[in-house]
Amino acid sequence: MPKNSKVVKRELDDEVIESVKDLLSNEDSSDDAFKKSELMVDDQEEKDVDVEEGSDVEDERPAWNSKLQYILAQVGFSVGLGNVWRFPYLCQKNGGGAYLVPYLILLLIIGIPLFFLELAVGQRIRRGSIGVWNYISPKLGGIGFASCVVCFFVALYYNVIIGWSLFYFSQSFQHPLPWDQCPLVKNTSHTFVEPECEKSSATTYYWYREALNISSSLSESGGLNWKMTICLLAAWVMVCLAMIKGIQSSGKIMYFSSLFPYVVLLCFLIRGLLLNGSVDGIRHMFTPKLEIMLEPKVWREAATQVFFALGLGFGGVIAFSSYNKRDNNCHFDAVLVSFINFFTSVLATLVVFAVLGFKANIINEKCVIQNSEKILKLLKIGNLSQDMIPHHINFSSITAEDYNLVYDIIQKVKEEEFDSLGLKSCQIEDELNKAVQGTGLAFIAFTEAMTHFPASPFWSVMFFLMLVNLGLGSMFGTIEGIITPIVDTFKIRKEILTVICCLVAFFIGLIFVQRSGNYFVTMFDDYSATLPLLIVVILENIAVTRIYGIDKFMEDLKDMLGFSPSQYYYYMWKYVSPLVLLCLLVASIVQMGLSPPGYNAWIEDTAMEEFHSYPTWGMIVCISLMVLAILPVPIVFMVRRCNLIDDSSGSLASVSYKRGRIIKEPVNLEGDNTSLIHGKSPSEVPSPNFGKNIYRKQTGSPTLDTAPNGRYGIGYLMADMPDMPESDL
Repeated sequence: MPKNSKVVKRELDDEVIESVKDLLSNEDSSDDAFKKSELMVDDQEEKDVDVEEGSDVEDERPAWNSKLQYILAQVGFSVGLGNVWRFPYLCQKNGGGAYLVPYLILLLIIGIPLFFLELAVGQRIRRGSIGVWNYISPKLGGIGFASCVVCFFVALYYNVIIGWSLFYFSQSFQHPLPWDQCPLVKNTSHTFVEPECEKSSATTYYWYREALNISSSLSESGGLNWKMTICLLAAWVMVCLAMIKGIQSSGKIMYFSSLFPYVVLLCFLIRGLLLNGSVDGIRHMFTPKLEIMLEPKVWREAATQVFFALGLGFGGVIAFSSYNKRDNNCHFDAVLVSFINFFTSVLATLVVFAVLGFKANIINEKCVIQNSEKILKLLKIGNLSQDMIPHHINFSSITAEDYNLVYDIIQKVKEEEFDSLGLKSCQIEDELNKAVQGTGLAFIAFTEAMTHFPASPFWSVMFFLMLVNLGLGSMFGTIEGIITPIVDTFKIRKEILTVICCLVAFFIGLIFVQRSGNYFVTMFDDYSATLPLLIVVILENIAVTRIYGIDKFMEDLKDMLGFSPSQYYYYMWKYVSPLVLLCLLVASIVQMGLSPPGYNAWIEDTAMEEFHSYPTWGMIVCISLMVLAILPVPIVFMVRRCNLIDDSSGSLASVSYKRGRIIKEPVNLEGDNTSLIHGKSPSEVPSPNFGKNIYRKQTGSPTLDTAPNGRYGIGYLMADMPDMPESDL
């Protein structure tokens, strides 16, 4: 043995003793820090505090100023343009009042349960869509990325619709309204009505030619429409300014953007009910056609409308609920918002058909006058006998009922030569049966009806301002579904990310303000969201009920809400909702396969719409939209499955969760579960310092040391099983 070996051994022993002392002193300081944190819980009531990862400085997650602000945000997101121009069309098309029956049934089966599920996971884990699903299982982190991609695609074209509404809003401050009459064209010899307008109508011409200046096909871009480009820029500036501070800025705007549409709808309903013919429209609307209700197509369209009306799968619902307190009653919120959405749709339907009934009545009166003049001419030339006309009929002031009586008599007497007379039946139901939806309802049918209103500019201003607010409310939730997950995951400053996102979206959105832009809006609306969102929500349901475990989830809800949710939700989430969603997915794929992919092009010469199939490159774009939207799911799964990215690197789908989260419950310290989630080895677990570790042994230990409150972290992770493999989460 060398001479100095004992000296070396003594020095090593001294170092070991010093290390033990350091460890004990660290443990003592950790205990002191914990006691201090325990006092902090008592001092700061009802605050959920997050401590930034790698930092001992506490950082509060933004929170809603009030429950009302949060409810208005969720209502503003779910109640959108579809409630005004899609639901009334489906209601009329699919059996009138009978359509409400399948809609309500499906609202209870898939709408409320899945909406409740998204609210609960967002509130429990307090992260955006990427963080939530990555937290349950890193292999499913792609679900959140897919939601972000779909949100981005939808935001691209949805804001274009807000731009169109802004254009019409700006043009409404004049009397008469610019779409009231067809324009006159002057040449050297005479003045005549614009042929394209004469063949269609004033409002149709204004929409296609003055507003969109539309080209005749998708391939003919025609250059930028500068009026719409400016309106699109204005729309993105509004969204950017409202979202730049997150819910602190957008939450305040919700008080106006969410409530103002209801004021307008109520004003329109009261005004509409005072108009001649409005009752005919409402009666036609809600007359049930029970035989139609049994058709599978009705149920498929009702399920699709329920699905999209509540904004399921977009990530906006999860993002908004992530700013809630942990003990918020999200079950009440889910039921309340769902039924507010439903009754808003019914209110909008009443308004739309009261106004369309008035419009149909005016058109029917014109039809009666024109055909009465034809009958007088036929009487004069002797084609009809005066004896056929009842004595009480006065053609100078004939009513619709009297005309229909004369029409029926002539049809019976002149049965063989009736068609050659050129008379029309002039039934108000025929006009009401001409179902219109989307832009055709808002920018053509409704605008035409408003031209007949007294003080029409006022009502036009109110209507398009309502559309702008409905669109903005949905845009706030859509953008929040992009911004919140990325900020939570990659720790980017929200202000910078919001500006970059809006700038990129504006420049990509220029394709929608070309002269062919309306066709691209149709393409994105048909293909960018429907199938990807259905797949996303099916995976969300599977992630919670199968991978995490429905029983654990129900326990989490009991812990979070303070009461056990009804077993109804257990069976809906586990069995019924996934089955219904799967059937809806299959039906949507079949419907997409049976329907020829194409769009309705406006032909200037005929002043009519004509169906065109997509060119080859257009089909490639359609398929690419669907593939790109769902591609993150398999990519993230394979990356995690093959361990291509180190979980500790904070790379793809790796969420850096804030540590040391303190909640309202007494002595309730919840810490970082990242090491448990990603299966870190004991050597990777940080040293036991307060704010950087929770009170537990390494994952290799046979038992877990519990924190004073007996909890292990936040969200769905139940760290009561040591060495839980990733696949078991």
